[in-house]
Amino acid sequence: MDQSHAPLLDALIDYHAQERYGFTPPGHRQGRGVDDRVLEALGDQPFLDDVLASGGLDDRRMSNKYLKRAEDLMADAVGADVAWFSTCGSSLSVKAAMMAVAGGDGSLLVARDSHKSIVAGLIFSGVQPRWVTPRWDAERHFSHPPSPQDFNDAWDQYPDAAGALVVSPSPYGTCTDLAAIAAVCHDRGKPLIVDEAWGAHLPYHEDLPTWAMDAGADVCVVSVHKMGAGFEQGSVFHLQGDLVDQNRLSACADLLMTTSPNVLVYSALDGWRRQMVEHGRELLGAAKDTAR
Repeated sequence: MDQSHAPLLDALIDYHAQERYGFTPPGHRQGRGVDDRVLEALGDQPFLDDVLASGGLDDRRMSNKYLKRAEDLMADAVGADVAWFSTCGSSLSVKAAMMAVAGGDGSLLVARDSHKSIVAGLIFSGVQPRWVTPRWDAERHFSHPPSPQDFNDAWDQYPDAAGALVVSPSPYGTCTDLAAIAAVCHDRGKPLIVDEAWGAHLPYHEDLPTWAMDAGADVCVVSVHKMGAGFEQGSVFHLQGDLVDQNRLSACADLLMTTSPNVLVYSALDGWRRQMVEHGRELLGAAKDTAR
């Protein structure tokens, strides 16, 4: 695929060039109804770019496929089978993955250092957690994600769990051996979900910890607003293989997501992907050199 394209950004530029004006929300009417004091603080560009994805930037049928083409480019860039954009952060993405894998009456092996979004997902979905304890680092006074052996032991204890979920990188920035954990799960025919919210940059430099899709994970969730040049709430979740049903995962995400996704967030995800494909290795290499 031609990674120099950014379908959503290009469509937004064209939208302005044609001076289009829709009869749909948002109610600020591209800034026409905004208080001058708000415009003084925020400028008018955010309001000009705040259009509906469906029935605004694209038509109601999404027949121009701006979003679909941007998501396909993202999947191609990082070696996933499918990618979906989220404007509700990785909180939505990880909940959708949990629901798709474990349903309303299943269980998941879940690392005990999981983010609030995972705990919230457990509460409202009815998925039963089978906790896997992180590794405490007494020397550095923080924890590392559970090891492959930890997950192997958990599978021995809970063989009926629908899948496993691990957070890597952890909030401390430490990673686990995802390839070995994926192998442990796949040996039992079970999928691995990786909450890689802090690892959106990992696919773009070979010296960084292994990107979850390269390690064999089935679903991976990344927060571009954390480690990329995306707006807050900008997230992408990826799928590969056949252990997680693509249609079910998409339906779970659709159930949870807003019906009014923000084109500003979508477009920033699209542009960041292009930037990382073209310049990511150079940028991340410079950052690593500076850190050294």
